[in-house]
Amino acid sequence: MERRIQELRWDPVLGEWVMVSSIREARPWQPEGFCPFCPGAPETGYGWDALILRNRYPMLSDTPLEPGKHVFYRTAPSYGRCWVVIETPIHDLDDISDLPVEHIARVLNLVVDKYREEKQDKRLAYFLFFRNKGREIGVSLTHPHSQIYVLPFVPVRVQREIENARRYYSESKECLFCRIIGEEEKERVRIVYDSSDWVAFIPFYAHWPFEVHIYPRRHVGELTDLTSDEVAALAHVLKTVLCGLNRVLGKPMPYTMVLHQNPMHTRYPFYHLHIEIYGMYRTTGKLKYAAGMETGGGNFTYDSTPEYVAELLRKAIRENKCGHM
Repeated sequence: MERRIQELRWDPVLGEWVMVSSIREARPWQPEGFCPFCPGAPETGYGWDALILRNRYPMLSDTPLEPGKHVFYRTAPSYGRCWVVIETPIHDLDDISDLPVEHIARVLNLVVDKYREEKQDKRLAYFLFFRNKGREIGVSLTHPHSQIYVLPFVPVRVQREIENARRYYSESKECLFCRIIGEEEKERVRIVYDSSDWVAFIPFYAHWPFEVHIYPRRHVGELTDLTSDEVAALAHVLKTVLCGLNRVLGKPMPYTMVLHQNPMHTRYPFYHLHIEIYGMYRTTGKLKYAAGMETGGGNFTYDSTPEYVAELLRKAIRENKCGHM
């Protein structure tokens, strides 16, 4: 039998960590007839409207397996924690946007509380909250849920954002992200929805076809900086934007949603919390794949324009009265 492996492996060519876990092979894949996230399952029980559970098939663990030893290659223990956020007892709900705003706010507050708890562990570096939606992108369980990875390193994409924001701040003495918000509000052609606390737009430099970024207007670095009113307002913006994404093409949109914020124990004054949603369908309704240019070359291609896609999404939000359902 192949040895179980759970470790971090350093890629010396790209300069980034790869998480390796043979434990993940055992996880259920879109099972029929039984859902481990439904009420009454062994780990869920009854009497809840949302809850956070340990991932039974984690990429990271607070008791990780001993990493392998190599002459040249570098490894490290995959210390960390993986959580599943079960957003509702309702199994056949299409998306979290179908829930009331108050319920979405409760889910978000559970995540904020978990972040506050995980910050006590000084061995961990980053709290990554994310949501994968749709069988098309390989979701293993379709019951509405999101996930949390509490990592011993800062994800490379976030680290790249930090370095560019640091450079811009040193040159201009202003937050790069605040400047982006200002430019989007000035032009307004890519904004899809905004409120007094939040602004949602398709970036000028969008990579994915229906990519939406959501920023707090106030300069905020991490989840625990948000007020209760800002969390409630974020719930409304999420419901509105995701409703629009699921209706813009007349069928549910597969997407990935990720929260970017400061590392857990470092506060960068030039970094700005935000959410990125990567809607995977092109305007034709066909799936966008990260293929040769994107995966092999590392640079994305965009088959439409962010301005046109923003117009489509604004129209879908308006005509479907998203956020008022």
